Amino acid sequence: MSNFLPEPELGEAAQRLYDEDLADNGYVMNLSRLWAHQPEAQDRLFGLIGEVAAAGGLTLRQRAVLVTACASTIGDSYCSLAWGTRLAAVAGAETAAGLLRGDDAGLEEPERAMAAWARKVARDPNATRPEDVEELRAAGFGDGQIFAMTAFVALRLAFSTVNDALGARPDAALRAAAPEPVRRSVSYGRPAETVP
Repeated sequence: MSNFLPEPELGEAAQRLYDEDLADNGYVMNLSRLWAHQPEAQDRLFGLIGEVAAAGGLTLRQRAVLVTACASTIGDSYCSLAWGTRLAAVAGAETAAGLLRGDDAGLEEPERAMAAWARKVARDPNATRPEDVEELRAAGFGDGQIFAMTAFVALRLAFSTVNDALGARPDAALRAAAPEPVRRSVSYGRPAETVP
C-alpha cells in the first residue's frame, strides 16, 4: 500500500490531481492518492502556501532550503527526497545532501539563517527566542519576510504531518530520480516503495 487509506473513488477534482501528476511526472504520486480523499483541501493548502511564499518574495531556492531543513528535522522522507532533489537542481547535490544531514556549509549565509530557523520552528516552536529573530534580521531579512518564512514552514509542517501520519511512502520513481547524495542522506522516515 502507498498509504494507510484505500484509494478513494475518483471525482473530478481527484482526477485532476492524477492528470497533473501524469503530465508533470509520468506517474501518479502516492501523495496524490492520499489527498484524493479531499483534493480541495490540498488545493486550498497549496494556494495558501503559494500566497505566503509570494508575499515573502521567497525564491525556489529559498523555499527548497526551508522545506528541506524542515522535512529532514521531522524525519519526513517523502518531502526530503522531493525537495532535496529540487534543491540539488539549483544548488548542487552535495549542498542538498549536506542540508539533509544538518550540514549547512554549502549554503550562502542568509540561507544558513533560514535553515536554522526552519529547524527551530519544526523542532520546538515554543523554544524560539527574540535572538533567533535577530539572527534573521542580521542576515538581511525584514519582518514581513520573517513572518512569511515562519508561516511557510508551519504550513509545510501541516502538509507533512498529514502525509506522515497516514503512511504516505515516497514513490519508487521519486527516489530513483533523486541524485545519489540525496538518496544516501535520506536514511530516516518511511522507506520508499520498491519497484515490483
